Amino acid sequence: MNALQSLQGRLPRQTIDRLQYNDMRGDKEKRLKALANSHRLQILNLLKDPKRHFPPQVDGDLVKDGVCAIFIEEKLGLAQPTTAQHLKVLVEAEFLVPKRIKKWTFYKRDERSIAEFLEELNKGV
Repeated sequence: MNALQSLQGRLPRQTIDRLQYNDMRGDKEKRLKALANSHRLQILNLLKDPKRHFPPQVDGDLVKDGVCAIFIEEKLGLAQPTTAQHLKVLVEAEFLVPKRIKKWTFYKRDERSIAEFLEELNKGV
């Protein structure tokens, strides 16, 4: 149960609706901010076709498991902490799904979440 659900019945319906709207708006803003960076857009574009943009991996299938963060870092030409921060923002925005295999983290696009966001964006603009 989330915080808004726990308030139902204790607050007027109009207040709950306004809180839900603000919560959704905050999520949309967070997701838009995640896309407002050329490196993060590049990551999403590279992961759209991982077999084309990345070499085979020892651990993890490029499509099923995602791409190792090290390969993404090398492709971007950025420092590890910078790449990690970009990946974190994209995960928090629900555009990427991380998966741990051994000591590595692999990332792939969350196509369902991306499609839902684009649909929501089209409705709201």
